[in-house]
Amino acid sequence: TEPSRAEPPRAAGATAAAPAGGATAPVATVTGLGVRRDRVEALRRVDLRVSPGETVALMGRNGAGKSTLLAALVGMIEPTSGAVTVGGRTPHRTRPRDMVREVGLVPQEPRDLLYADTVAAECAAADRDAGAEPGACRALVAELLPGIQDGTHPRDLSEGQRLALALAVVLTGRPPLLLLDEPTRGLDYAAKARLVAVLRGLAAQGHAIVLATHDVELAADLAHRVVILADGEVVADGPTAEVVVSSPAFAPQVAKILAPQHWLTVTQVREALDGTPA
Repeated sequence: TEPSRAEPPRAAGATAAAPAGGATAPVATVTGLGVRRDRVEALRRVDLRVSPGETVALMGRNGAGKSTLLAALVGMIEPTSGAVTVGGRTPHRTRPRDMVREVGLVPQEPRDLLYADTVAAECAAADRDAGAEPGACRALVAELLPGIQDGTHPRDLSEGQRLALALAVVLTGRPPLLLLDEPTRGLDYAAKARLVAVLRGLAAQGHAIVLATHDVELAADLAHRVVILADGEVVADGPTAEVVVSSPAFAPQVAKILAPQHWLTVTQVREALDGTPA
């Protein structure tokens, strides 16, 4: 069932393990955000602050407003009310060529970002657009998609492979804020593990990451914070362990078995049994 609006307790701005430099200026700030689409209020009174090095998982049912919030952060949607600031800019009022230096979005449909005839051409274009060293995008592709040939047409890739290629294209610009919409859709376990490793590395380097996901295991493994949306409103915002243990619908299997203990992954349980820090 959907979490009640009174449970779990809201702890806005908290993190499970606060990244270093938590006192620095936020990468993104959302204040009282409202978005109306036709007659539907897609978002209402949403507040969000994302700090450098922080990974935030947006969770909620389909239609809760997760993708709309990502679109507002990247400037694809103009707010009806409230304000959005990313890297000191107002996204919907900033030219895309300038905004791409601050924020990158990997959408649910990666084909929206892929237009060249080969993987090599996609990577060359990404390097040029980002002002990166030649080969930067191709190195990311090799990390995320080992064995993919330069001459492969993106349409010949699997859904998960296209997603990884789109992620490499966006990451080439090394934006301070990275947004991902359902990033593990279509990925097998090996590809998911590679993705998690890349995202952890980016967070360790100070990049902020916001991902909209239904993948509770991904949130448990990766996110410092979980923000749950329902009917366009934030109903929970706090450290991952606190939020998911209090919200069974969004808890990973380990938490469901071991609640109320705040262990979320098998790795955490193993480390606890071994007496090593989680």
